[in-house]
Amino acid sequence: QVQLVESGGGLVQAGGSLRLSCAASGRTLGSVAMGWFRQAPGKEREFVAAVSWNGADTYYADSGKGRFTISKEGAKNAAHLQMRSLEPEDTAVYYCAALSRSHPTLGDYAYWGQGTQVTVSA
Repeated sequence: QVQLVESGGGLVQAGGSLRLSCAASGRTLGSVAMGWFRQAPGKEREFVAAVSWNGADTYYADSGKGRFTISKEGAKNAAHLQMRSLEPEDTAVYYCAALSRSHPTLGDYAYWGQGTQVTVSA
């Protein structure tokens, strides 16, 4: 079994920054694609960012382009999401995911974390 643990969420004012981290533990995965998704109250979960298994390719939702940066720590299967210029619309629970079974932006991942709350105040 694989566990994903997110950290780094919290309360920040609009315009501020947060860095989310995700660490995988348990069964060894090898290098896999990882992604971040978010779900705001009353809304469906949506794609935020993803990184390929070797870190060479990154993908971003339009909402985060130019503001968010995803990175991956090689064989550790740890991923980070640096978020800058945060807006109240970014308020959501952010989920880390690992081992994509299709394109990394599509949300078809084998493993998911429990989520970390990000709240951006106006």
